Amino acid sequence: MSLQQLFKNGESFEMFAPEGHDVNMEKLLEIYDGIEIDEELFNEIKSIDESIYILAFAELWCSDCIINLPALKKINDINPNIMFRILPKEDNEKYMGNYKTDTKLKIPTFIILNDKFEEIGAFVENPKILDSIISKGNQVEVVVAKRKYQKGEYVDETIKEIVDIITKK
Repeated sequence: MSLQQLFKNGESFEMFAPEGHDVNMEKLLEIYDGIEIDEELFNEIKSIDESIYILAFAELWCSDCIINLPALKKINDINPNIMFRILPKEDNEKYMGNYKTDTKLKIPTFIILNDKFEEIGAFVENPKILDSIISKGNQVEVVVAKRKYQKGEYVDETIKEIVDIITKK
């Protein structure tokens, strides 16, 4: 199946995560409400004048998805040229094979596509800043960073990474 067909088969944010669904949905909306991005990044998102499609593989039970899906919603709210659809990981693993980390499929996996539905990049699981802190191995910093991440304090980093992929930085 083509990336374009997969995108068409995906669900909107509202269908995937209806309000009042459960505690995970409440956390997802809490993270969305807490997203703060600076004016420079806002303007960079707003200035993207081509159609961009993001195919997200995610599950509502996954804490990384709950933390990072709001980034896509925020980007789309700022610029409707950047559209996204969500597919569950289950039954779609065969389409995620190119995005394995340490031989494992990770979610969320966001495949960023241009207006011709050609891949221009991918975001997998969590922002690079968290991976960088973890790789340094300082346990105190790792614990603090993971707590901040779970609170949604690195969602702006997710947004920056996605925008950098779109703008080819």
